[in-house]
Amino acid sequence: MRLMVMFDLPVETAEDRKAYRQFRKALIHEGFLMMQESIYVRVTTNQKSADLLESRIRKALPSDGLVQTLRVTEKQYTSMKFLIGEAKTDVKNRDDKVIVL
Repeated sequence: MRLMVMFDLPVETAEDRKAYRQFRKALIHEGFLMMQESIYVRVTTNQKSADLLESRIRKALPSDGLVQTLRVTEKQYTSMKFLIGEAKTDVKNRDDKVIVL
């Protein structure tokens, strides 16, 4: 499953821009990858891990703006159509797990 975070945050004042940067850094620290500007996505193993991740994101929320999450299954995510541009083939964006001992 994938957890998507979509946000629209104000960047009018220096304080707003600082809050924006801190929130974006918190998402990256949690392992999210930028899908588009203001849309970040991360693979989660199940509903419980998505719940935990959402609770950690809540702690980093700025005071103003709009932040939304959306959970989609891998089947739904892979059915995404690219109307223009190409999918990123970055290894970090894959859902298969490899453990090397």
